[in-house]
Amino acid sequence: MKIAFVGLGAMGRGMSARLVKAGHEVVGYDIVPAAIEALVKAGGHAAANAAEACRGAEALVVMVFNAEQVEQVLFGANGAAATLSKGALVVMSVTMTPAQMRDFGGRLGGKGWPMLDAPMSGGAAAAEQGQLSFMAAGSDEAFAKAEPLLQPMAKRVYRLGADCGMGSTMKMVHQIAAGANLAVAAELTAFGARMGLDPGVIFEIVNNAAGQSFMYQMVGPRMIDRDFAPKGPLEIFVKDLGIALEAAKANRFPLPMAAAAHQLYLAAAAHGHIAEDVAAVIKVYEALAGITVKRGG
Repeated sequence: MKIAFVGLGAMGRGMSARLVKAGHEVVGYDIVPAAIEALVKAGGHAAANAAEACRGAEALVVMVFNAEQVEQVLFGANGAAATLSKGALVVMSVTMTPAQMRDFGGRLGGKGWPMLDAPMSGGAAAAEQGQLSFMAAGSDEAFAKAEPLLQPMAKRVYRLGADCGMGSTMKMVHQIAAGANLAVAAELTAFGARMGLDPGVIFEIVNNAAGQSFMYQMVGPRMIDRDFAPKGPLEIFVKDLGIALEAAKANRFPLPMAAAAHQLYLAAAAHGHIAEDVAAVIKVYEALAGITVKRGG
């Protein structure tokens, strides 16, 4: 299958490479030239813009940061809508509000492009290994067309119904767990370090006891090794927890844990760490306590 892939960052890089490895012809575009070069090295093809990537494609995977970027990818200058064939599938793996996802699904469907609402989770390593968990919603037609794309990228595909927006609803709920777990991991690690424990020992014991979490296992080593190069930028949780809190406000539902975690990520952003890895959230506690958290420290 010829697949257009727009958004070749931390997640898109591994996802697109899995599609190439599965035998698909992948034509990719990203605003960062090095990201396109990585796809070409993996066996894919480069495009100068989204319209060029979509020319002749049977499917489009969109893996950019937010709904505003999706609007440009689809309907902006040199956007996908200019060249995407009628009937081509759009796999929308961008985290956005359920309302925004429903809007895109309706607009694309009205133009003859079935869309699968398909955000995912697992991290960059899982993307490279084809071990992502997709939270997907869409028509039977969209799921049938998406199967050969999702299979090489996914550990699991959860079908959440026919209505676009339900996949995004599940991703919104999931991000509360991911963001709050990581915030707690930063807090306990910094507190233990302040009390004289080796952060490496804290990490080892917590992740081999009842307090373990996937987020701590995945991001904790970057915290204590002070590796803040953005494998997943901290801005993700500023955005994603913000989405959850706005939905909670609209539905008159309290989210005190999500709100506390969101404030921590906002504090990290205010300290200038928004473009760093999510592990940089620990720097808020370092600044508050006047300490440096590092393995062996």
